[in-house]
Amino acid sequence: MLLQNLAILVLAGFIGFAVISKVPNTLHTPLMSGTNAIHGIVLLGGLIVLGAGVHGVLSKVILVIAIMFGTINVVGGFLVTDRMLGMFKRKPAERSQGEQ
Repeated sequence: MLLQNLAILVLAGFIGFAVISKVPNTLHTPLMSGTNAIHGIVLLGGLIVLGAGVHGVLSKVILVIAIMFGTINVVGGFLVTDRMLGMFKRKPAERSQGEQ
């Protein structure tokens, strides 16, 4: 069973890399926004499972670490998305030297 799960994890990593590497640059911002929404759902699920009561200290520690990494991923993803969208905003017109 462990070998099957490990094989699925490795194959999912290869498929994910192959799919993401073929995404054009213009689609990275919408794709990142979608993954942020998915990670938000994952965080909510992790908090619900933690609140429902997980048996075993190791399970709780792994769950807390997963929630922590997921939170870092969501916050970082939103910051990067905001920065990327900021590149498309119009800059305010600068005053000329004589208008002060």
